[in-house]
Amino acid sequence: MKPLELAGIEACVFDAYGTLFDVSSVARGAQAGLGEQWQPLSDLWRSKQLQYTWLRGLNGQYADFWQVTGDALDFAMSTLRLEDRNLRERLMSLYLELSTYPEVPGALRRLKGGGMRLAVLSNGSPGMLASAASNAGIADLFDAILSADEVKVYKPHPSVYQMAPERLGVAAKNICYLSSNGWDAYSAKAFGFQVLWCNRFNHAPENIPATPNAEIRDLSCLPGTITA
Repeated sequence: MKPLELAGIEACVFDAYGTLFDVSSVARGAQAGLGEQWQPLSDLWRSKQLQYTWLRGLNGQYADFWQVTGDALDFAMSTLRLEDRNLRERLMSLYLELSTYPEVPGALRRLKGGGMRLAVLSNGSPGMLASAASNAGIADLFDAILSADEVKVYKPHPSVYQMAPERLGVAAKNICYLSSNGWDAYSAKAFGFQVLWCNRFNHAPENIPATPNAEIRDLSCLPGTITA
């Protein structure tokens, strides 16, 4: 994939975790208690968090993202033999104060200043998303913050993606969806969005249907790649 200009865009919709918010900032912020295990914990926590959303979606046993995040953390801490209740509580509280990637606030403000409608579409629970967006000082930039909790199933289920066109009143083909998660970017394209895969970590392309329109390294190129 090569970067290209997306035309006919009326709204930009962003995944939250890994796209706007740096999930590794949680464990990194607790290095005093984790030491050299902060990166292994961060990676395992995130991996298990995603696995649990998919498994719950398949077996019909929905729980909100706060519980899923806690369950995944418990698994990661148990695996790494970290038995510290205070540390667990510290990590969970930090998840509500996630840092954005450096270029995110400026990119969002440029898009908003140009008249683009903006939204978040995330697996995160409403409280988690509101807290993170407020802490980062970007909450006022969004026309909507949409949570999978509304439909009680997680991405990549089409009903989650469907919330964006319904709530924004914009056809899927006129929405630019941006995600750093390859599985999410490819699935959003299959749904019918125009998609920019923000491939922050230089991952290989997915071998699933519907290749995103273009691949970018971060959000700093916005809004240059998007036109109405």
